[in-house]
Amino acid sequence: MILSVFDVNGKSLENIDVDEAVFGISPHDAAEHQVLTAQLAARRSGTHSTKTRGEVRGSTRKLYGQKGRGMARAGSSRSPTRRGGGAAFGPKPRNYSQKVPKNIRRLAIRSALSRRVAEEKLTVISELGLKDVPSTKHVAGLLNNIGIDDSVLIVTGNPDLVARKSARNIDGVELIHADTLSVVQMRQSRNILLTVDAVRRCETLWGASQSNQEQEKESTDA
Repeated sequence: MILSVFDVNGKSLENIDVDEAVFGISPHDAAEHQVLTAQLAARRSGTHSTKTRGEVRGSTRKLYGQKGRGMARAGSSRSPTRRGGGAAFGPKPRNYSQKVPKNIRRLAIRSALSRRVAEEKLTVISELGLKDVPSTKHVAGLLNNIGIDDSVLIVTGNPDLVARKSARNIDGVELIHADTLSVVQMRQSRNILLTVDAVRRCETLWGASQSNQEQEKESTDA
């Protein structure tokens, strides 16, 4: 599969051959949805808590006599049916994390990348062209030269503190390195901008060769 590579000025430099198993598969909606749901659920702290009738403050004394008042029987002021009483079936602290098989997680990443390629929303650049000093102006100009005027996820091959500082003050721009790429981030941004190093790193992490190695390892362990 062939993708065009652009420079920081938005000019086409060359075409590179990329792994079709990563950037050219048919989008898999079910896998993306499963992983997306799991990743969003994992962000929940799960610290919500309400007090039951056994935990809420209040006397255990019977409110009034059982008979003689012509009213319904009442035993406790902490009953869920009374104002100020405990909550019935209220939320308690819990863990929202969901387990997703490794092959589904890998499939979802490849599907999300391939979807952006099919939509022509994935761009490859040779490098960001940043020096040792962060420059927001440089990153903003780069995006303008390439023609990206919407939200964008910039992916580098390795962690780059200078690049992160350069992009963090631009609205709608998020910069990460390939090892931390997630389905949530790709679905939240309308465009994806990868450096050539990031493309190669993605191929290493989720390419066909990596899948074959894992299958061989599983068969050996079995």
